[in-house]
Amino acid sequence: MKTLTVIQHTSADYLGLMEDHLEGRRIRFTYVRPFTEATNVPDFTELDDGLILLGGGPWGSAGERDVPTLDAEISLARACLMHDMPVIGIGLGAQILAIAADGRSEACDLRFEIGRARRTRADALNGYLPVTFPHVCYMRDRPVPPDYADVLAVDEENRPAVFQIGGNAFGFAGHPGFKLAMAEDLIMEFEEVPPDTAGSLAALRAAKAEIEDALVPTMTGLVQLTGLMRA
Repeated sequence: MKTLTVIQHTSADYLGLMEDHLEGRRIRFTYVRPFTEATNVPDFTELDDGLILLGGGPWGSAGERDVPTLDAEISLARACLMHDMPVIGIGLGAQILAIAADGRSEACDLRFEIGRARRTRADALNGYLPVTFPHVCYMRDRPVPPDYADVLAVDEENRPAVFQIGGNAFGFAGHPGFKLAMAEDLIMEFEEVPPDTAGSLAALRAAKAEIEDALVPTMTGLVQLTGLMRA
């Protein structure tokens, strides 16, 4: 049974719907919360079988409001890439992965958007990434992957929505398993909130079934390519 280390940047942003898919495959995950006083970003030697870097709500990485643990997480993600350990970055985590892979992040205001993404190649995620799927972003800044990255999907403005670094590292600009309760908690947890949260919550509520449906093949492809069920 494999075990993933999952780094949170806020208590409201977690794996969401992805939890059930991991548990159903008997893949363990342990949350690490370096935003609390008692916890630090782990060292590479403390990881088990893979790393997931989650979103950060209003925290970003492009200089305006950087997450306090940014440098340590970039170093950790870079070590994982060097040692061919699976990495999945979501939202802010995708920004960190992009920077660790010699890409960068781009400054952008905090936003809460429910749009659509479309895949760029039929073999994306072993052919399991849906042709189109909901693209849910609650995020400050955005990832800009390096030139050598494979962009697997783009958003409505042709910006990278899903990208791949090497064989087993993946960045998702949006959260593929985002839940309504997560958005509500992020809005309540921080004083800074995006514009038109009422409209975005309504759009997220309407997209719930499609988000759940799109996650099924997405997780199948992710698990296959990261090798999380191999002996």
